[in-house]
Amino acid sequence: MKKYFGIIMVLALLAACSSAFLIPDPVPGGKKTTEQQQDSTEPAKDETQSGLRADGNDEGTYELILSKGYNYECPDNSGAHASAPFRHIRQSYDKELGKYVFDFYLHIDNDDDRGLPNITDRQRNEIKTDAHSPDSLVAQYGETLRMTWKFRLPEGMQTTNKFAHIHQLKGIDNKEGNADVSLPAITFTCRSLSNGKQQLQVIYTASNVETAGGSTYLARTDLAEFLGQWVSVTETVTFADEGVYSVVVNRISDGKQLLKVDKASLDMWRTGCTGMRPKWGLYRNFGEKRSLAYLLRDEILKFADFDIKKL
Repeated sequence: MKKYFGIIMVLALLAACSSAFLIPDPVPGGKKTTEQQQDSTEPAKDETQSGLRADGNDEGTYELILSKGYNYECPDNSGAHASAPFRHIRQSYDKELGKYVFDFYLHIDNDDDRGLPNITDRQRNEIKTDAHSPDSLVAQYGETLRMTWKFRLPEGMQTTNKFAHIHQLKGIDNKEGNADVSLPAITFTCRSLSNGKQQLQVIYTASNVETAGGSTYLARTDLAEFLGQWVSVTETVTFADEGVYSVVVNRISDGKQLLKVDKASLDMWRTGCTGMRPKWGLYRNFGEKRSLAYLLRDEILKFADFDIKKL
């Protein structure tokens, strides 16, 4: 009888774990096991102010982000997290890359958008640069930035016909709060199509003050090529009224080029802004009154090796 009871308990635990992701134990002190030290090909210390790399000290993740001049927006105190705060950016060791990476968590039934009570159709968990970042991480008019990073979308990632942004280039507002910065210039979003297929889309959005306005697809590709795979991104942008945008995305496992935009001539500046900056993570819409939430699930997106350089 005890044997059968034990089997039932194991099956019950497996069923419970399948409905949502498991929270990993914190990585203490950034120390690596012998196996991890042998696998790692990353330098032990990031010497550049422009770079942000996971260091294995999970509990110090937010301090690391801030110390490198970046910032974060996480729903750590939303909903049920109010009584038991949950840190939404964590670190884990990735055996494929042989290094520590950042894990971005988002809970579909709980998390919100910056705790704003008037925004009820979306949620976000992001790393970004902003007005508090050093000049090296923010583009001024006429400057060219080269931004590189890696990311891994989870296998089976669920999307809707609404947005699920994983990267944006946006303007920074001025002191008067009247800069044209509400719309991103560039967006990477994951979306479901009417035929049921999923795409990763690179979208350019014109500024509010331009009479043409609207958005343009710079690239669209099958999301299945990305799911469960690490990819590397190199994005080069000249931020000006007559700007230039380029990006290339390669899959790390086989080197296959998944996406490319080559020197597109675009207005890459926003009137009145104090600079242009990147952001990464998961910012997704679940419909008015959570009408599309049933199509989505808890997700963990992985990012690694952020770097920004002025050319």
